[in-house]
Amino acid sequence: MIEIVRGEHDTGPPKHSEHLENLKHDFLASIVVFLVAVPLSLGVAFAAGAPLLSGLISAVVGGLVASLFGGSPLQVSGPSAALTVVLADTIATHGWPVTCAITVAAGLLQILFGLTRAARAALAVSPAIVHGLLAGIGVTLVLGQLHVVLGGSAQGSALANVLALPGQVAAHHDQAVLIGVVTLGVLLAWPRLPNAVRRVPAPLAAVALATGLSLATGMTLPRVDLPGGLPPLHLVPRLPDGGWSGFAVAAVTIALIAGLESLLSAVSVDKLRGGPRTDLDRELIGQGAANVAAGALGGFPVTGVIVRSMTNFEAGARTRASAILHCCWILAACLLLTGVLRLIPLAALAALLVYVGTKLVNLHGLKEVRRHGDLPVYAVTLAGAVAVNLLTGVAAGVLLALAMMLRRMIFSGIHVDRDGDRHRVVIEGALTFLSVPRLTRVLAEVPPHAEVTLELLVDYLDHAAFDCLRGWQQAHAGPVTVDEIGHPWFERGRSGEPTVRRSVAARVVPRWLAPWSEWQAEHVVLPAQRTASSLLCRGASEFQRRTAPLLRDTWSGLAHGQQPHTLFITCGDARIVPNLITTSGPGDLFTVRNIGNLVPPADGTDSSVGAAIEYAVGVLEVAEIVVCGHSGCGAMKALLGRPPAGLDQLGSWLRHGEATLRRRSREAPLLLGGERPAAEADQLALQNVVQQLEMLRGYPVVAAALERGALRLTGMYFDVGAAQVSLLDDAVRGFVPAGALEH
Repeated sequence: MIEIVRGEHDTGPPKHSEHLENLKHDFLASIVVFLVAVPLSLGVAFAAGAPLLSGLISAVVGGLVASLFGGSPLQVSGPSAALTVVLADTIATHGWPVTCAITVAAGLLQILFGLTRAARAALAVSPAIVHGLLAGIGVTLVLGQLHVVLGGSAQGSALANVLALPGQVAAHHDQAVLIGVVTLGVLLAWPRLPNAVRRVPAPLAAVALATGLSLATGMTLPRVDLPGGLPPLHLVPRLPDGGWSGFAVAAVTIALIAGLESLLSAVSVDKLRGGPRTDLDRELIGQGAANVAAGALGGFPVTGVIVRSMTNFEAGARTRASAILHCCWILAACLLLTGVLRLIPLAALAALLVYVGTKLVNLHGLKEVRRHGDLPVYAVTLAGAVAVNLLTGVAAGVLLALAMMLRRMIFSGIHVDRDGDRHRVVIEGALTFLSVPRLTRVLAEVPPHAEVTLELLVDYLDHAAFDCLRGWQQAHAGPVTVDEIGHPWFERGRSGEPTVRRSVAARVVPRWLAPWSEWQAEHVVLPAQRTASSLLCRGASEFQRRTAPLLRDTWSGLAHGQQPHTLFITCGDARIVPNLITTSGPGDLFTVRNIGNLVPPADGTDSSVGAAIEYAVGVLEVAEIVVCGHSGCGAMKALLGRPPAGLDQLGSWLRHGEATLRRRSREAPLLLGGERPAAEADQLALQNVVQQLEMLRGYPVVAAALERGALRLTGMYFDVGAAQVSLLDDAVRGFVPAGALEH
């Protein structure tokens, strides 16, 4: 089924009514996003030391270009707090005109990344690094803006801000502190207010209340400095006179951080909205074009902002028209409400940024990182970003993540199990040259003359690891048996035809699923050992080592009773494995097996099967009874011919199948998958399943449960050669493949 979602990847214009409905939702959402975007755009530019007007230019120009050409219909772009730290350093080093040129260069790099389809590579970055980077930005932002809230000014680095903070706290505090505290108080209290109040965005409410307080009390403190209306737009960027290496590093840093935040924001919105996924390469190209346009006109670098994008989605936006309209409202505010914007105290914007910075330290994300064992990566990234710079933090995080990955590969999956004089060396996972030091250390623990089994559960074995294993096997004084579970990596290497890529390794059925007779015959060395007893014991040993630990909790819960949901009546044929063909486990099936899956009459002529039926339905209260026949059934062949001579008990039992022969003579043939089976015995097997379901209805306990609606009867047939399970469908008078029926 092809799902058509209007507004993106559409095959035609929407209906007029649908267009109006979308526009209504987009219009309302755009106003909400506009009210959030204006104070944040001003605050971000203020925190970076950029002209305040540059934040509004980016919100209008960059946001519009990204909305028109990006790949995410609900993404809202504009100035982001994630770039304030790197921008502050860039502006201090190069000046504003050169920073605008750096923004243009970063945009061109983003376009290049998008054209080369590199966008998805950004998603391979460890979440620990992403969370650590955002937390580092948040910590740096908070440390700097706290000084402004306290009536001072931010220092040149995070360390300097930390060192100066005690003095700033102890110093004399003026009106800026009151405005900052009020702004923070409103932001913190807003989520606890009634829903009707919270319809007004918290940033807008906080800044508006703080501004109103400053005006009502006649405070004289620094406020937003904007020109009266937008000045004529002209190209601002200027190339540096020298220092091109710093220029290039800054451009790459901005391109990477802005691109990563935009892609992560788009993916986050995708998880909520459903429908077609974002074209990430197109989104990166759109963001690049937005940065080129914003930088050229003197704007702040642009990213897809998660706060605005989520606000847009939660406000009910349906298409990219919402993001486009929000740019129009910001432009109108710049033209018509400049006088109002100039009343906003800078301390209120600083307090807003302190609040935003604390939100970047995502505690839920930190808990997830800790659960996955990546807390060191998070900590190193955060420390590097705060103490040095963002790029250093990311590089340190990537290096540590790689080191931890290598350590996990080296130190996992190699251990020795002892059973008296016998030793079993178990090796799991990818066995490469990195694992050789640990491998040799573990092998050295095995006594020289011990009987050893090398149990290999590897999904890759390189040349160095193979040589190590083969050399040790040849040098060990005692007997060494190599037991490979899965693809024969070691055996192929020993035969001179090593497997060099995982992609060409044979897909091997696990032992617990594969026929025991096949894998045991390959691994039991001496012909004298190949007896039914030894094979069964070997299988039990395999279960005890590998399967029992996985299912011990399941069996522990079943130790004091059973509650199966199905009585499963099937043939005793060794090829039929009920739990396998029904994907069920311990405690699910109450199984009765006999020759020909026959159900004797309820007159007591065979109390064994009757007792099982009564116990399953009357005591265990199963919800379903399944009768399962199969192809190539020897009992059906015997019914059509004559039972083997001298097997009196078998002949006596097969008399219960005479009703099936009578049904065959009076009923039309049943179909299997729309066709009659070629073998006559298989045709009879289908009739036999239906007949045994009729026999079940003759049992009083079954009839009573059916009348109450507490039981259902199901016919099943297993084609051994095709490995196909089919179910009885009365509507088509035959059996259809499992999955074709809705249950």
